[in-house]
Amino acid sequence: MPIIKSAIKKVRKDKKRTKVNNLYTKAYQTTLKKIKKGTGDVKKLISLFYSQIDKAVKHHVIHKNKATRLKSRVSKKVSKKK
Repeated sequence: MPIIKSAIKKVRKDKKRTKVNNLYTKAYQTTLKKIKKGTGDVKKLISLFYSQIDKAVKHHVIHKNKATRLKSRVSKKVSKKK
């Protein structure tokens, strides 16, 4: 455990931020799993996935290049299934 006051505060802040970041990550990961399984309306799931990815980028949870790569891979898989 840190001893310095500012380091103690940083640990608290990091825990909170990690929880929020995990929410953004889990959101797009669960949608991605649904898309891969093919459950539900695929078009709605893809638009939801894209918006969740964009939100994760906006909040600096993932890098914008990773977001572009994920979107590309999903659109490729969906177009192959058709």
